[in-house]
Amino acid sequence: MGKAGRVLKQVLETYEISQYSLAATLGIERTNVYRWVHELRDPTSETLVEIVKALRSLSPEAAQTFVQRYLGDVAQGLD
Repeated sequence: MGKAGRVLKQVLETYEISQYSLAATLGIERTNVYRWVHELRDPTSETLVEIVKALRSLSPEAAQTFVQRYLGDVAQGLD
């Protein structure tokens, strides 16, 4: 599975955001978040956008860290 789940897990742990809180903010079941962070399933590109929005509402710093760690230099136009 991909990088998104690993990065999401790190961000949730670093910013002490529960899988339940993220799921509730996204309006989805917590099992979906569980599958992402345990790399059982990758979120779609559309879902990644929603994850960033949800993280931004929970912790703007967490959203920024997620984008930076997931997209790295691409996000900053340094690719």
